[in-house]
Amino acid sequence: MTDQRSSQSSLYWGIAVTVILLIGLALRLKGIHNPLLDHPAWRQGDTASIARNFARLQFNVMYPQTMYNGPPPNYVELELQIVPFLAATLYKVFGVHEVFGRLISIVFSLATIVTVGYFGRWLFSSALAGGLAAFLYAAYPGSVYYGRTFTPDTAMVFFLTAALYAVTRFLLEDERMAPRPLARVTALLTFAYLAKPVAVLGIVPVVAAAWERLRAGLTLRASAFAVLAFVPLLVLWLYDRRVASYAEWHWASGITTLHVLPAFRDALTSASAFGAKLNAFALVLGMFRATMAGPVAALLALASFVALPWVPARAKSVLWAWLAAALMYVYVVVTVERVDYYMYPLLPLCALVTGGAGARFVQSIWGADVAKPARFALLAAVPILAAIVFWQGVAAAAPYYRYPKPAYRNAVALAHDLDPNALVVIGHYGPDVQYYIDRFGWEEDPALWTPFDEESAIRKGSRFFISIEDNRLRRNLDLCAWLQRFPLRNPNAEWPVYETDPAKMLPGANAFWRAFRRAEIAGTQRAFLDAHRACTLRADHVEHV
Repeated sequence: MTDQRSSQSSLYWGIAVTVILLIGLALRLKGIHNPLLDHPAWRQGDTASIARNFARLQFNVMYPQTMYNGPPPNYVELELQIVPFLAATLYKVFGVHEVFGRLISIVFSLATIVTVGYFGRWLFSSALAGGLAAFLYAAYPGSVYYGRTFTPDTAMVFFLTAALYAVTRFLLEDERMAPRPLARVTALLTFAYLAKPVAVLGIVPVVAAAWERLRAGLTLRASAFAVLAFVPLLVLWLYDRRVASYAEWHWASGITTLHVLPAFRDALTSASAFGAKLNAFALVLGMFRATMAGPVAALLALASFVALPWVPARAKSVLWAWLAAALMYVYVVVTVERVDYYMYPLLPLCALVTGGAGARFVQSIWGADVAKPARFALLAAVPILAAIVFWQGVAAAAPYYRYPKPAYRNAVALAHDLDPNALVVIGHYGPDVQYYIDRFGWEEDPALWTPFDEESAIRKGSRFFISIEDNRLRRNLDLCAWLQRFPLRNPNAEWPVYETDPAKMLPGANAFWRAFRRAEIAGTQRAFLDAHRACTLRADHVEHV
């Protein structure tokens, strides 16, 4: 009888997880064929460029290359490129189709739904808690939207969640801390750190799980815990040192040393900077509420953390440690780099805690000594709140699917029009449009690029300047005047393209430039250009980027 009941329970659990997965899949398929110009265009363009370069140039995960900063190789210091390399592997077989990158993210996102469900079921000894947690993670707007973007973050969240689940169970259930399970959980934790270094915040809940083991009276083998704690960090450090040794762009260490650490140091040494950082902290948590969890879901998560001391759980300190580490990360990093998906690691935690508190609420009402109508009325709050979370999530993510269609159209047209081996300078700071133009070169802010910069690019082989943000270029009088020495491929194009081949320089170009410089010294450069009908602002021009 017990076996039959257990079999039925497993069947119902399997059906529930399958239904939740189908809901999650349906939500994540929206806009899957959109160009990678939807949000976050910069990160998606960068990731997709690296994947395509793996497939075309160097099929080696240790050598990620971007499209910018001139001709290849353009190695970049980033996390281990798991998603781009998997996409490149598919490109080798089926050709370059960006949808593969999105499908890979969807697979990781769906795997996280399942992981959260099993984690919640074990953590709170409740199938209902696991089911609620899985549903919430499936429906959160941040989980839905970023779970279908061509970025590394969804893979990182999967590995982090799976690692914390596996490590917690290993430390609380494996009395011997045997070598094989130790190797498995260490590998999971290593992949989490490599997938994106933000996952290093997981070391705090890992320590909390070790404390739970000691509290339960189990022996904590020092050598085994040292492997678990330090091997993933060592592998991450070795990987980063290796890639940084030949990278031209040092994104991870550069952002940390130039922006994150100075801001944190200022907050520790200055009262005004501390106040400003606290204000920024409140603002980014507001972003999390609005676009990552959704307003009602965020409120439910907050209420669930308040109720957590009264909710039975196997390793409650792991949840608190996870929260503390994630909030510290938000305070130190996200207050500087104000991007909502940087708070992605909070979503599985919120789903787990809300699922556990929700199951406890249902159990309390179900066992309460009240009339059946009152009991059912109270229990109806659960599906009603679930529906609200679902619809708020859909609404919160809706603006992120929009993308500039003219920019996509123009970029693809240039991809077909320009010499396939041409190096270009793009007057737009971001790898998204450059990805679709499909040319190596320089992506620059046209307001900051100078004639000297352009001359340097030409000496290195650039033969086109693509004026994407054309009015912004026309306000940069020096650069705009200097570019008048070259012919335009199509003067009426929405994105004018200057042919910057020195062999095609227009007659009288140097004389025009000298005359402009004399006018500049006299302070009449704008009048000079207007008189020559050059660099005038385009009243009908809209920047579709």
